[in-house]
Order: sequence, then structure tokens, then C-alpha cells
Amino acid sequence: MHVNTWADPGRPVGERVAALLAEMTLEEKLAQLVGVWVGVTEDDEEVAPAQHEFAEPLPPWDELTKPGLGQLTRVFGTRPVDPLVGARVLAETQRKLVANNRFGIPAMAHEECLSGFTAWRATVFPTPLAWGASFDPTLVERMAREVGLSMRDVGVHQGLAPVLDVTRDPRWGRTEETIGEDPYLVGLLGAAYTRGLESTGIVATLKHFAGYSASRAGRNHAPVHMGRREFADVVLPPFEMALREGGARSVMHSYAEVDGVPPASDTSLLTGLLREEWGFTGVVVADYFGVSFLETAHGVAGSPGEAAALALAAGVDVELPSVRCYGHPLADMVRSGAVAEAFVDRAVTRVLTQKVELGLLDPDWTPDSPAVVRGEPVELDPPALRELARDMAEKSVVLLDNSGGVLPLNASSVAVVGPCADDVLSLMGCYAFPNHVGVQHPEVALGIEIATFLEAFRAEFPGADVVTAKGCEVSGDDRSGIAAAVETASGADVVVAVLGDLAGLFGRGTSGEGCDAEDLSLPGVQGELLEALLATGKPVVLVLLAGRPYALGGYSPAAVVQAFFPGEEGAGAVAGVLSGRVNPSGKLPVSVPRGVGGQPTTYLRPILGGPGGISSVDPSPLYAFGHGLSYTSFELSEFSAGDSWASDGEIEVSAVVRNTGARDGAEVVQLYLSDPVASVTRPVRQLVGFARVELAAGASARVSFRVHADRTSFTGRDLRRVVEPGELRLLVGTSSEDIKWEHSVELTGEARVVGHDRVLVTPVEVSALGSAV
Repeated sequence: MHVNTWADPGRPVGERVAALLAEMTLEEKLAQLVGVWVGVTEDDEEVAPAQHEFAEPLPPWDELTKPGLGQLTRVFGTRPVDPLVGARVLAETQRKLVANNRFGIPAMAHEECLSGFTAWRATVFPTPLAWGASFDPTLVERMAREVGLSMRDVGVHQGLAPVLDVTRDPRWGRTEETIGEDPYLVGLLGAAYTRGLESTGIVATLKHFAGYSASRAGRNHAPVHMGRREFADVVLPPFEMALREGGARSVMHSYAEVDGVPPASDTSLLTGLLREEWGFTGVVVADYFGVSFLETAHGVAGSPGEAAALALAAGVDVELPSVRCYGHPLADMVRSGAVAEAFVDRAVTRVLTQKVELGLLDPDWTPDSPAVVRGEPVELDPPALRELARDMAEKSVVLLDNSGGVLPLNASSVAVVGPCADDVLSLMGCYAFPNHVGVQHPEVALGIEIATFLEAFRAEFPGADVVTAKGCEVSGDDRSGIAAAVETASGADVVVAVLGDLAGLFGRGTSGEGCDAEDLSLPGVQGELLEALLATGKPVVLVLLAGRPYALGGYSPAAVVQAFFPGEEGAGAVAGVLSGRVNPSGKLPVSVPRGVGGQPTTYLRPILGGPGGISSVDPSPLYAFGHGLSYTSFELSEFSAGDSWASDGEIEVSAVVRNTGARDGAEVVQLYLSDPVASVTRPVRQLVGFARVELAAGASARVSFRVHADRTSFTGRDLRRVVEPGELRLLVGTSSEDIKWEHSVELTGEARVVGHDRVLVTPVEVSALGSAV
């Protein structure tokens, strides 16, 4: 039987793609560059910006898909659908699509997977800010692999994660989606997530490229104004790491405009940097409606066709979530000669290459996913994934303060007070299915078993007399419940105040996409509730279930526990920390400010950005990046490092960490670098390595970091990345402020210009001393 060249798996991928491209009409090419969002109606709440503004009736399916189709948008993530039913619908959709286009090309199906597969009945893992708090890339990779396996099982090809935006201003509503405020932490954990997802065959999509989180005043879809050095040294490295170390095959452009240029139309970013300098060969997809925004939000295009022309030339290969610009408007631009068809061919080649590599053009490809073949009910939240979610939640809880000595709790009567105490939605981020989609369908069950904090607390303390009062709502100015909450608290031995956020989209929550904050005060009247509880004189344990850090300098509770949307197992994890069953080990991935207006600032500040007596404002955080307490104690000692370091070589830095307490626990040993005199101003210190070390009581281990001189590089005055000889300082500690050892070393040799091929990662070795780690 004759097999077309493009359908022959024995031929090279490039040859197959070229053969197919040569046979395609312009309409068939453009069809590969668009997605279709089936099932979205005007009655649906928005889950993407301007969703209703751009919603247009779709033509009949046969007409729509006659030339083919590039992507299917969120078959599982648009509304509650039984996983097996969704898998069958996806298979049937693909079957019809293949039968309807003359080359039999299926679509790629993509879904969100920020805190797990965003689908009904799927495991809800902790949000990325909690991954950052865990400082555990191995666990993040395991989690991503499980997420990828569940997606692949039902026929999905691409996941729109991870988010690699570095926190610059936590007033930004999407802070919960970031991994933290340090580019190395974001990059290392982001690469781990990418690697885990890609290991299952799912195409990981890095977002949002680039600069999105650095908007003025922390507003969503707002302009970004930053220097090219900050952009190169803070914003870009996580993407480099996830491409090189994680193997990502897709990148999504950012909604931002950076110094007046939207990334969706930035050729120097999407082609010059990403492809020509970094060597990326995958597919660039648009953030939803991002091509249209060139016309409607940025004003750099006067029509859908002009927007398509700009984006295509810049390097955006696929318009998502549905076709508006890359269809008839772009076809007209090509036929008129305004857009060279070579740009279309370039994008189609990339899309088809990915489809060939995924096996979608092989003769034995089938639309039936493993779940459809089995024909049995699909379990997207099995015990193994719940256990993994529990592990991540427990490792991500941060004990910020225990100055009152009340934790672990030992009280016969406890008042659990606050708007987040008895609401499961306060445990999850805005891209968790229950918050993202489920709230629009109150008639449908939640889909997963999840305990509220109050339920988990009662289970954790079965012998305690637990009373409760809400006190106030998460947002709004209703103070009518505060008096009753105070009365409830007054009769208890200890008060647990459970405050924080309710995640949502576009103003429907206090955290999440489009839910930005004017300042970092606790939402609504929660601050007033906390003050009233503190005024009772009872010991107050403040528990924060939140998507961003809030300013806590005005309060003095006996203890503070921070959990960044810890997911479906989060309530038990936090309750376990309060009881002492779980020894807290999380570390802050973002600084916690003292005052509500002390932003934007991160620990990555130069000398001039800190306190110095020349301003009446002290921007020092209340709790620093990397801070987190434990119920055991740790000691760092026996530090070692050389005195000289070649500008093209490595230096080994080591220390012994010992658990000097009475119970097992984990410490995160952190290595920072300081460059006291440089050709441009540098951060006072910057993380260059870390190791999460699990130690039994009394056990010790040596932690060794092998740091290449490339890790000292920065963007110099001529905007080239340089390794600059001179004095450097190596600092080892347990937070960015709690430094246990500082060592000066001379970086010797010639100055070196380094590029994308530089060393990006600091290898770490942990060796047990005596007892096992």
C-alpha cells in the first residue's frame, strides 16, 4: 500500500513536514495556526480576559474544520465533565476532524495544569507559590509527572504551565501563580515542573514570556517599565532554565507591554532572543486573545489583519483560544502581498513538526486515548495523587513566628475564627477547577473530597472543645459579625484566626487573575477582626490561607502560620502543623512586608534600595525571603570554601548542617552571593544555590555546592552578560537575612562575556555524616 511521504514514520521529520506543506493550500496552512474553543456560551462567566468581547458564533463544524484545525481548546476545562465522557467527546471530535480534512490531520488538545489538571474531579495540588515554599524541585517534578500522566490518559497533548514570572510586586493578583521573587528558585522549580510534564509526552508551555509580573502598581494587563538589565537578569533566566534544563517545547507570550512594546509583536524577543540566540525550535502560542489585544488593548494594530501580521512576523505561531485574526483577516493580508506567505510557512512548519513528533500523523495513530480504550471510569484523584498533594502541602507550610510559644497547640478549648476557616475554596488558587470553573456551576458537586480547615482541625484535635465564628467575609466592609467572634474567642484558651484570600478571576476574588490589590493590607475588614481578637488578651495563632504575602507589621499574634493556597490536602497539613504532627519546614519564597504600602520591593535590592537614613521609610521586610521556623533546631558549622576562584572555573562551598533538636525535621541550607564592587549596581545578595535536607534528630550531613563562575555573571554596561573579576562574598544561611557564615573570595583571571550556553545551575551534594539523611 502506498504511504504518502508525510505519513511515513520511517522518513526524517523535516522531510515529512516539507512534503505535507508543499501540498497544502493557504487556507489549510492557516487552519493549523488556530485553535477552536467549543462549548463556550455568552452565559458563561469569563475564564479568559475579554472572552465575551471576542466571542463570535462558530460556523458549522464540517465547514469550520474542512481545511483542518491546529488546536482544540480546553475540552475538559471549560465546564464540569465526567473524565471518561470528556475523553470520549475528545476522541469523537478528533475522529470527525480527521475524516473531514483531506490530510487527516488531528488537532492538538491543550488544557491548563497550573495546580494540577484543571478538570472536574482532578487532584488540586498546592499553588505554585507553595511549590516555592517547599524548596523541593524533586517533589515538584514528581507532581508534574503525575499531572502529565493523567492528562495524557484522556487524550490531552499540551499543558499551559508552568508560570515562570518572577514576583516583583505582590499586589499583582497572579502572584499566587508565581513560584517566588528569586529567579533562581523560580527557574530551578520551573525547570523541574517542565521536566516532569515533558517526561510524560505532554508539551509544557512556559508562560508568560516575558515581563508580565512586573507591571506598574501590580495591575493585571498593565504596562511594564523596567531597564534592560533588570529584564535580562531577573525576568529572563527562569525561561532559559526551563528551556535548557526542562526541555520545554512551547512558549506562550505575555500580555504585557514592556517599555511600549507588546511581546506578541516583539520580533527581537520571540525570534531574535528566543530562537536565534537561545535556539528554541518549538511552538510559540498566543495567550488567550493576545493577538487581538494588539489591536484592542495596545493600539499597535488597526485591524485584526494588522494584528495577525505583527504577531506572525514577530514569531507567534498559533492564535489561541479561537480564530479571529489568523483566519480570513490574515488570508487577505497574504493575498494582498502585505504579509509574505513565507511567514505562514515558517509557523506551519513548526506546528506540523510538533504534530509529527507526537505521532499525530503516523498511520497507526488513533483518536482513542488510553482511557477510552479501557472504557472504565477514569480516576483523576487517586490515593497516590492525594498523597503527593499532601506531601507538597505539608512541606510548603511556613511557620513565620512562634514567639508566644503556643505551638504546637496544647489547649482544651480553642476558638477557630475567621472567614477562611470553614470554606474549602480558600484552600485553592484561581486555576484550581473548583474556583476557576466550578463556582459557575453550583448545581454540580465539587468533584473531589476536601475538608475545610475547621473540619481538619476538629479531626486533628478530637479531645478539644472547638468553637467557631466567622467574624466577617473575606472581602467587603460588613463588620456585623466581629462582636460575636470576639465573644466566642473570649471563652476559649487559644484563638486560631484563619484569614486570607478567596481566589477568583477578574474581580470575583481577592487573589487570582485580574484580582489585584491596591495595597497589602488584609482584604476587607479582616485586619479589624484580627485586632479585635488580639484585644481579648487570648493567645492568637494567625493562620493565613492566601495567594500573596500580606503586611503583618501592625499585629503581634502569639504565632503566625503561612500557607499559600495549599490545595485539597492543605487543611490537614496546616492543622498538622498546629498540632505538631507535622514539623514545619517551608521557607518563604517571597518577603512578607511590614507596612501595607512598602511595595514594590523584593530582597533583590541594591544598597540604595535598603534602609540608610536618607529616607523616613524603611523597606526592610518583617519576614525575609527564605525565612521559616521549625519545631526542632538546626546548627550550621564546619564551613569551607577556597580563597581564589578562576573566572572560568568552579569553587566548592560546603557546610555541615546538624539537627540539634529532639525531633526529625528539614532545613533548607541557602547559599547567597554578594558582589560588593561591580561596574553596575548589584543586589546586596542573591541566591545561587540551596538544598533541602531531611535530618533525623541528632543527625548531621555535609552540604556541598559546586558553583561555576558563570553563576556570578550579570548584564554589564554594554548590555552583554559578563563574569567580572574581583572580590566576591559567599554567604551561607537559613534565610536571606539569617546568614551564618560569610567568606570573601577573589575571582581571578580575565573578564568573560557569557551567553545562553553558560552554566545555569549550581549542583548540590548532600552526604550523611553518621546517621542517615
